[in-house]
Amino acid sequence: RTVLGNVMFGLEIGGVPKETAKKKAMHYIKMVGLEGFENAYPHTLSGGMKQRVGIARAIAYDPEVLLMDEPFGSLDAQTRKVMQGELIRIWEEMRKTVIFVTHSVIEATYLADRIIVMTARPGKVKGTIEVDLPRPRDYTEKKYLRIRKKVLDLLEEEVTKSLKISPKIN
Repeated sequence: RTVLGNVMFGLEIGGVPKETAKKKAMHYIKMVGLEGFENAYPHTLSGGMKQRVGIARAIAYDPEVLLMDEPFGSLDAQTRKVMQGELIRIWEEMRKTVIFVTHSVIEATYLADRIIVMTARPGKVKGTIEVDLPRPRDYTEKKYLRIRKKVLDLLEEEVTKSLKISPKIN
């Protein structure tokens, strides 16, 4: 399937008439910055472009909540940073709830309004940290670094407990 076909797929499965599905798909293809690539096939796209197709496909169905599980994990650092910015731009336009699963503390602190740290098996909520920072976020700002440290401290505590090792000595 082409980019257009991929984005239309969920809509068609959901019973949306083909012409309506095409119009909606084109709207979201434009939103994610892939206008001009609607007839391209996945094997011709970069990793970041493939992620944009996935985002367009997910939001085209207009979900109440968008679940994203490590969507940028396989991307290089530069593309990952660009995609984080794109996700924020799209979120600001749509204002939908996004549940974003990541193992990157930097990514979580950069993207989130609220970070939920989970325990090891069984997975339970270890702690919740509110991220009250303006956007765009500055990785070097003191408040950003304090929030990041809170997350890292919770994670270290959990890893120490789950591995039954002594915590670091300061």
